[in-house]
Amino acid sequence: MPIPRLIPLLLALGSGTALAQNLVVCTEASPEGFDIVQYTGAVTADASGQTVFNRLADFRPGTTDVVPSLAQSWEVSPDGLTYTFHLRPDVKFHTTDYFKPTRALNADDVLWTFQRPLDPKHPWHESSARGYAYFDAMGMRELIKSVEKLDDLTVRFTLNHPESPFLADMAMDFASIYSAEYGDQLLAAGKQGQLNNLPIGTGPFVFNRYAKDAQVRFRANPDYFGGKPKIDNLIFAITPDSNVRLQKIRRNECQIALYPKPSDVPGLEQDKNLAVDSIDALLTTYVALNTRHKPLDDVRVRQAINLAFDKKAMLDAVYGNGAATPAINPYPATLLGYNKDIQDWPYDPERARALLKEAGVENLKLTLFTRNGSSSTIPNAAQMAQMLQSDLAKVGITLDIRTLEFGELIKRIKAGEHDLSLYGGWAGDNGDPDNFLSPNLSCAAAKSGENHAFWCDQDFESLIQEARQTSDNAKRAELYKKATSIFHEQAPWIPLAHPKLFNVRRSTISGYTISPLTKNNFADVQIQ
Repeated sequence: MPIPRLIPLLLALGSGTALAQNLVVCTEASPEGFDIVQYTGAVTADASGQTVFNRLADFRPGTTDVVPSLAQSWEVSPDGLTYTFHLRPDVKFHTTDYFKPTRALNADDVLWTFQRPLDPKHPWHESSARGYAYFDAMGMRELIKSVEKLDDLTVRFTLNHPESPFLADMAMDFASIYSAEYGDQLLAAGKQGQLNNLPIGTGPFVFNRYAKDAQVRFRANPDYFGGKPKIDNLIFAITPDSNVRLQKIRRNECQIALYPKPSDVPGLEQDKNLAVDSIDALLTTYVALNTRHKPLDDVRVRQAINLAFDKKAMLDAVYGNGAATPAINPYPATLLGYNKDIQDWPYDPERARALLKEAGVENLKLTLFTRNGSSSTIPNAAQMAQMLQSDLAKVGITLDIRTLEFGELIKRIKAGEHDLSLYGGWAGDNGDPDNFLSPNLSCAAAKSGENHAFWCDQDFESLIQEARQTSDNAKRAELYKKATSIFHEQAPWIPLAHPKLFNVRRSTISGYTISPLTKNNFADVQIQ
């Protein structure tokens, strides 16, 4: 049967009323849920953290600069152990048919938000089916000593040790502030699962409904403290295929289409009805090697796999047009402590075969889990997987490619079912090197499953922990250089690329700012 088209731009509200402005965004995947603390995926953050919720701090649009949000100001003690946040007064939570708040945001909501993952005795602690992925991977449980209410609009965080990126961490989606009153209502009714399906926040858009794998619909929050959005309804049209996203935006079925293929960008730039936004984003695409699976626990095998892959050929074929640079370190060269002294693994099949022989490995069969569709980090996952499969076959490794829907892929990778995973990659969330290293490569992240290589190296761990606890950037840089040298030698990943980020919009759209953090926030968008 034919696919129904989304109604573009204008939708009549009824006889005698003004027309509502709809913004339809063609997104690349379905959100995993709306209880943002359970998840780390960027698509989920866009559909919850950037729409429904706010945080104590935020990032200035288009930058990594930390600015006030729900907290209008803060002070940090000289020893770096105490952060006192002063909340913005009269911030309203969303009013819906399933929740009607009786008070404005206050310190109780901040305490509820952070005590939930911190305190095993909190009545909501066990409510997260997937745990607190980002919270745990960032070591927040070990970092935060206490969260105290000083008065209705003042909250004090006390840390166990100084943490250089703490303010930036508080601007990340996992630190979104929830309504304690809504939590109490759901708990009393025995409906804790509703928090993941019917979210309540203070953000620019109010959740309306979700049709799985089809649409997420929001309406503008008339009480938003930043001012009511100019658009009345926000619709995420879930469209995994990049080609279909472009077809829809050309037909004006969506007004913003995320993550076109780099090869499509020159043609899009020639279309007078469209505008392409681009930025050198904080992105790393990689293949994780599951070090818990033999023989991938042998560093020689991991190094051999790196040597066997022709990265340059992949970059030219999948990205092209200078749309990505080769990844050598775990994070891009613009961040603190990037190690320019590391030499990339060359394409050397002969040396790869020698290492495999030295490790006593022959006729090796491995499974690669990868995603369907495309994303900001992988414009063509199928092509990339096939090129890896072909190169590994030349050194005697048979690679079985299994393509999964995004949500199922995440679930199975976190369970450690894969040998290799081409999940997509990592988009930096706060502009700090730690945000690439701790969530993806730390021992805590290996325990939670967010570290898809399940790699836990104590020397590497000690270095990144020390780097987090010093405010001396020169010292931090040296620590990160040492840590990334260990990463390179131990080869838990095949680092692939640092892609450039592209989005495309109708030329009638203004107010959208592309972010180096790959966040998509539509609060300021206008339709001309």
